[in-house]
Amino acid sequence: MSDKLLSNGNQVTNVPCLLLPLLGTTLVVPNVTVAEMAPMTPVQEVAGTPDWFVGFYHWRNQKVPLLSYEVLNGGARYPLNPLGRIAVLNNTGVNPNLPFIAVATQGIPRMARIGEEDIAENDEIARGSFDLMRVKVGVEELVIPDIAALEASCLEVIGE
Repeated sequence: MSDKLLSNGNQVTNVPCLLLPLLGTTLVVPNVTVAEMAPMTPVQEVAGTPDWFVGFYHWRNQKVPLLSYEVLNGGARYPLNPLGRIAVLNNTGVNPNLPFIAVATQGIPRMARIGEEDIAENDEIARGSFDLMRVKVGVEELVIPDIAALEASCLEVIGE
């Protein structure tokens, strides 16, 4: 997110982002990463999968792997929050056979415009295995997720 973007020849110094509330942390992702914030609905569980693999979320006639970011990073698994949302994330190019993955949130995401000058890397808290970077934006501590690593983990489970 630290790169400046160009739009019609003008430099854009901030990026529209979504803040995704999880248990104990908040993910920050550029809006273009999110295909849709979908409602929480029942999930098709899959026997014999790791705890972090919640199951398949049925979205737009597709089965999208749904994961628990908290469990992937060593946390405990909790039931899905019926008031939460499903963040359906676009493919980063790891594998064209996996166009989307999904992350269960614990609440309603919010939008923010984040500028390069607003971000400070937070070295005070150790990064989890799937954290690309921990940052402070103002007084908030946020996590930039490693979406390519999330995709790779999903591919190991579903065997694509």
